[in-house]
Amino acid sequence: MTPEFILMLEGVNKTFDGFKAINDLNLYLDKGELRVVIGPNGAGKSTMLDIITGRTRPDTGKVEFGKDTDLTRLNEYQINRLGIGRKFQTPSVYTDHTVFENIWLSLEGSRGLWQALVSRLTTSQRDRIHEVLQTVGLAARADVKAGSLSHGQKQWLEIGMLLAQNPKVLLVDEPAAGMTDEETAKTGELLIGLAGKHTIVVIEHDMVFVRQIARKVTVLHQGHVLCEGTVDQVQNDERVIEVYLGRKKKEKPGPTPALAAH
Repeated sequence: MTPEFILMLEGVNKTFDGFKAINDLNLYLDKGELRVVIGPNGAGKSTMLDIITGRTRPDTGKVEFGKDTDLTRLNEYQINRLGIGRKFQTPSVYTDHTVFENIWLSLEGSRGLWQALVSRLTTSQRDRIHEVLQTVGLAARADVKAGSLSHGQKQWLEIGMLLAQNPKVLLVDEPAAGMTDEETAKTGELLIGLAGKHTIVVIEHDMVFVRQIARKVTVLHQGHVLCEGTVDQVQNDERVIEVYLGRKKKEKPGPTPALAAH
């Protein structure tokens, strides 16, 4: 049986002023999977997300969503409406509004800040907001202003704001950055719980966090997939060790220090 890919990049290339940020990139995501993408700085991770979401157009190559939707022909808002949501590293929330209102403003079909806030909530919308808040662990903080949340809680709120739009694919950029160990662990549990209902791509450097959540890891290097596999497989791959440490693997395999430390 042919795998049901929800997102596919094939032969994708992108050059900026002579620098090849993406180089013959091939990536295939199964429906409902949780994929972690790692790689050194400049590997092309953010550019890949920019291409998927329509912020950047590839020079060549295919980017398909579902069976036959060509994302390279669509702009950002059209891609978002298809069900592809992106969370950037720095949380972006409405700090002067409550946690509840932040989810309200993000509900699927919302019409804008003022119109949303002056309209009357339906019972189903209210239920949906409470469901999202429960999922991201912020039900007890529903009535506080988002600006008073901790960094980790703001990250969860932004994930909730994406969930309110009922996305099929979630692109999450370094969610563990700046978090406490406890917040990081809770974020991992959240993302694992969302997998299956959504296809999730996580860009991450923290290998403790990667080990917690990853089933399959893709390593990018110079805009190209260097290797894919489990955490153990990629940490002990000679090519990965050489990229991160600049040397060949020694006789005894073990966790790559540069990977373990990030």
